[in-house]
Amino acid sequence: MKLLSFLICICSFSTAVSQPMSVPPIDSLIQQKMHEAKLVGVGAALILNNQVVWEKGYGYADREKQIPFTPATIMNIASVSKTFLGFCLMKAVEQGVVSLDEDINTYLPFPVINPYFPNEKITLRHLATHTSGLTDRYPFYTDSTYFYDGRKPEPLGDFLKSYYVAGGKHYSKANFLSARPGTRRDYSNIASGLAGYIIERRTGRKLPDYSKRYIFRPLHMKHSGWGLNEVNLRHHAKLYEKKGDRIVPVPWYECTTYPDGGVRTSVHDLTKFFITLLGEGAYEGKRLLRRDLAAEMLRYQYTPDRKPENVAINKLNSGIFWSTKLGATRVGHNGSDPGMRTFMLTDLDRQVSVIVFFNISLGEEEEDRFFNMYELLYQYGQSLKASRALSGRN
Repeated sequence: MKLLSFLICICSFSTAVSQPMSVPPIDSLIQQKMHEAKLVGVGAALILNNQVVWEKGYGYADREKQIPFTPATIMNIASVSKTFLGFCLMKAVEQGVVSLDEDINTYLPFPVINPYFPNEKITLRHLATHTSGLTDRYPFYTDSTYFYDGRKPEPLGDFLKSYYVAGGKHYSKANFLSARPGTRRDYSNIASGLAGYIIERRTGRKLPDYSKRYIFRPLHMKHSGWGLNEVNLRHHAKLYEKKGDRIVPVPWYECTTYPDGGVRTSVHDLTKFFITLLGEGAYEGKRLLRRDLAAEMLRYQYTPDRKPENVAINKLNSGIFWSTKLGATRVGHNGSDPGMRTFMLTDLDRQVSVIVFFNISLGEEEEDRFFNMYELLYQYGQSLKASRALSGRN
């Protein structure tokens, strides 16, 4: 009902507004929703037609020290990181060191073979669209791949070998689906880590270094990196989780399969990368990725004659490490890990795009609060778009 009232308010003002930033203020609505949900900090940005038109922070990056959350606050972004992975993958394709449709065993120093279908090849395209037949084994994944309080994960290659190769300490047939590659969608973080490992093997650079050279430096993303040692921790948000009526801190952590969710960045930095994706590989006239490969990354990979059997493409589709969301009405990625939640989504015509960070995790029964906040920001973006149109701006 509150969101409906907000939209009615926007409609009543939209015809009288000549300046985009004169639309009804969103601050009080965000603060009200933060209070209701007991959120600690929120950072958000709106992108209209590839331009940042609004960004702001609310609440605290550190509640105990009363440090405000701002668009410059650094935070881990969980699975939104997979869009960086996808970009790096397409850059490696551009350099001719990998192909999306080659058997991954061509690139690996150890075999990855689905015991249910040992003669079927698995490709990077399968990994990037979550149709490889490689799966995360729960609760093993969450119990064994997160490392807190400065403890360091085992090397990525060692972990992957022990997980996928028979006889390894983490090996199990439960690490694989009884489904041929390409025939079933099953979202897999560990398979994403495998894609990152292949990029590292084929380019000769660790993913953090590769990203720095081809993404972070060209975009002047000075507050971004993979891992805690690559960012200024003085600007890193403290993480929290809600337990009953209490809000408790979550220690910082790193993950063994860091390519699936290890990027740390700020809302402001992330706008630059998102605009690069929306602009098919270019930012402010600078081309970071060949246009045809950027388009291939964004292209819907599922088609009526080539789709997973458990997917209805009018409800879900996939690009290279991104997917449609919210009933196929948005495109991008969400992120969820202990102590945080993130969204980086655009509408289907790429005109209204939203980035939002939360430095708290809620219980499953309260997840809709995050989506409600995202939707509030999206509707605010729509109001700014309408206002700009009335004032004759793009």
